[in-house]
Amino acid sequence: MKYRVAAVQYKLADISSFEQFAEQVAHYVRNASEYGTQFLLFPEFFTTQLLSISDSSGKPLSFDKLPSFTAAYEELFAKLAAEYNMHIVAGTHVVEVEGGKLRNVAHLFHPDGKIDRQSKIHLTPTEVSDWAMSPGEGLEVFQTPYGTIAMLTCYDIEFPEIVRMARAKGADVIFCPSCTDDRHGFYRVRYSAHARTIENQVYVVTTGTVGSLRKVDFMRANFGQAAILSPNDIPFPPGGILAEGIINDDMLVVADLDLKLLEDVRSAGSVTTWRDRRTDLYTDWY
Repeated sequence: MKYRVAAVQYKLADISSFEQFAEQVAHYVRNASEYGTQFLLFPEFFTTQLLSISDSSGKPLSFDKLPSFTAAYEELFAKLAAEYNMHIVAGTHVVEVEGGKLRNVAHLFHPDGKIDRQSKIHLTPTEVSDWAMSPGEGLEVFQTPYGTIAMLTCYDIEFPEIVRMARAKGADVIFCPSCTDDRHGFYRVRYSAHARTIENQVYVVTTGTVGSLRKVDFMRANFGQAAILSPNDIPFPPGGILAEGIINDDMLVVADLDLKLLEDVRSAGSVTTWRDRRTDLYTDWY
């Protein structure tokens, strides 16, 4: 099976209304539709742009106000997914769950109106100490007309075990929305994503925020680049990069994924890392 994916290098800038956010989002979706995209990825924490909307005193909104936009966020992306007949991984959005906890949740919007959700499992120190967020409590994979996918957010991709679990549950493509503020964070995520494609013989589609929110704490600097990554074997590009953006530019990156090639390299590739797991020596999640 082949299908086309795209990833948005979303440019953050201060806005004054939800309508401005919706216009920017719709622009990227329309752009992706012009390339025949079936699956579109937005970055982690891109809805923090909504915090730059001033309150009645002229100050930016506080982080705990993000869940107040959840209904509008879901309505917007559900409408766009249906209108453009596109599966959209709408980055992550902070939601409030039972007990008043805040979670960073990746959302997959299907054209038929279904919404799948995956909470971020591993949290960074900033997310815990400054934003008082809570981690997700489990991993799910999601069925689509284009096969099984998983959504693992930013820091999650740096933990080999969780990606191994996703592959064991049948995921062939990992969508990884990300948000990093400097080169160190960016390359931690990027190098980890490459490693996960090799270990599990899967595709990883990743992207990050670019630009800056001058009014929003911890979002004043962003360093990002979209990439569509493959295993490193003969059917794929030598560097394992199907497509990548220009670092820190406002742009869209597009590539085609061929799931049969994954099956081929798993069974008869130059190396067969998924098949050659030494489950006699370490825990296997298969």
